[in-house]
Amino acid sequence: MPPTAAGHLIGPLRESDISAIRTTTLTAAGCAALLLATTSACGTVENLTAGQKIDKAADRLGEQKSLSFELGLDTKPDALMELAGGQGDEAVPPGFAKTFAGAHLTVSVRSKKPLSESGEKDFVGMGMKVSVPGGTLAEYRLAGDFVYFRLDMQKTSELMGFPVPSPKDLPKGEEGLAKALEGEWVKVDLSDVRKNTSGKGSKDSKGSGGLDEKAQRKVLKALRGVIADDVTLRSTGTQDGTERIVAKASFRELLTDLFDKLGPLKDELPPGAGFPTAKDLKDAPAKKVAVDFSITNGTLSKISFDLATLADGKKGAKVPLVLKFGKAGDISAPSGATEVPLGELAGGNPFMSGAAMGGF
Repeated sequence: MPPTAAGHLIGPLRESDISAIRTTTLTAAGCAALLLATTSACGTVENLTAGQKIDKAADRLGEQKSLSFELGLDTKPDALMELAGGQGDEAVPPGFAKTFAGAHLTVSVRSKKPLSESGEKDFVGMGMKVSVPGGTLAEYRLAGDFVYFRLDMQKTSELMGFPVPSPKDLPKGEEGLAKALEGEWVKVDLSDVRKNTSGKGSKDSKGSGGLDEKAQRKVLKALRGVIADDVTLRSTGTQDGTERIVAKASFRELLTDLFDKLGPLKDELPPGAGFPTAKDLKDAPAKKVAVDFSITNGTLSKISFDLATLADGKKGAKVPLVLKFGKAGDISAPSGATEVPLGELAGGNPFMSGAAMGGF
């Protein structure tokens, strides 16, 4: 790969990306719980009680000043290969299955105030990390006046199948980019990022690629209505201080009703938010699916869903997708990071690069 291609691997870093990092943790924690928490319209005492417990447990997350969530698969590579199916050349390579089964995305945030009361100026540290067996694939931190990031280019190359540009091939004066290619911490001045992105994109949902507050309320209201009508909840009891609540629904019915409710809001959603066709929904599995909520000491600690339940004929494999909540790990400014001018990175950040991340 020629040196000029190295810059392409480091995609554009926008102010909207930084704002997304600031809000991802709270959005995930709140929305994941809200999707199945508001059940007062379901009409049964058991649903109402279970829903209230989830609601309160989610509120407890917002009372904390430090929070992380980790998303990953709790499965073995063999189960993932069985779920994917395929024979010979069409089978999932064992190495890829091992990496994917052990991959985790972790987002962390710390604030001076409880997270539910925090504004932009209250956050003191944020980070996002992609971990794979054997180490960290990529990591991003926002601390103080700098954006910090590192990327294991060798692992990325092995996973994605593209060659790694050698730091020796870079033009003189791009030592900072060389450090990034070697997997070391580099940093970019946040004020330069803001200057570079000033005036690019608008504050509305279509300009920023996200939902504005009014649209978010409409979407959540639609989600709540569908969940209240289609989902049943039941507590399975408490063990070792953790209560498990199971939410069940017909997958096809849930999807169909959800997109029926979201249809009138289509123009208010971000560009590219595609809707399934009637045929897609008709072909969706009509199976009953279950989502497990774990509540530990009154706080939401885990949400899990077995992806294998949606696969045809896959009765043996179990591939749970798990979202775990906990305290934020180390998201402080890393020592020894090399400062890199924004222009040297072609205005970009490898953590936000679709090419480098390969869709993670």
